[in-house]
Amino acid sequence: MNVMELEHVKKTFDGSLEVLKDISISVEKGEVVAIIGPSGSGKSTLLRCATLLTAMDSGSLTYLGEKAAWNDESGRAVYAQDLKKIRSYFGLVFQNFNLFPHYSVLKNLMDAPISVMGRDPAEVRREAEALLEKMGLADKAGAYPCQLSGGQQQRVAIARALAMNPEILFFDEPTSALDPELTGEILKVIRQLAEEKMTMVIVTHEMAFARDVADRVIFMDGGVIVEQGDPHEVISSPKEERTRQFLARFAG
Repeated sequence: MNVMELEHVKKTFDGSLEVLKDISISVEKGEVVAIIGPSGSGKSTLLRCATLLTAMDSGSLTYLGEKAAWNDESGRAVYAQDLKKIRSYFGLVFQNFNLFPHYSVLKNLMDAPISVMGRDPAEVRREAEALLEKMGLADKAGAYPCQLSGGQQQRVAIARALAMNPEILFFDEPTSALDPELTGEILKVIRQLAEEKMTMVIVTHEMAFARDVADRVIFMDGGVIVEQGDPHEVISSPKEERTRQFLARFAG
């Protein structure tokens, strides 16, 4: 069962800058997909299209068999009128944490399940406290984001996404704002989620992590998928010259 399918996605900015050129990607339940590639290759735009933050010019988007977007007669993408249910299927973790600065850590986790999903506050609180425990942040429930390290803030952001019980989690370069020591904290959390068979799509520049944790690696460049497949094959012995050139920078 595919959790998410993007088919024939095209996206142009400013009328001429073609960022996504006919991209198709599907993600199965329990699969971890890592997307790698140079800056400007379209990775983040692809994630933004998948999470309804950026509208596609054309193409289709489906979650668990439900259409979020499709092409009309003119070949332009149109979106379903009510996307609330679709949005509940995914969570997104940004590179810059995007926590509410005026909310405590616990309130950051509890806000959406209560206000968006209308869930029981006592139940939500129990789950939120359990998530903080899992993230090693049980003692930070009453703290505010400004009182946390970058690594702690990112772990709160991951816990906040998990608090919505999503079917799939998207990560947009979750370690790029962190120094190497804190990066390890976050990669450890994502590795643990992978072991628990959480469905994830991770845009990352951490090549060793992508090779060791992902079930599939997709290399993008110039708005197209150049190569994809088994992480060890793509990263250790890529078939395409463009992939080899890109990965040569990470060798050693």
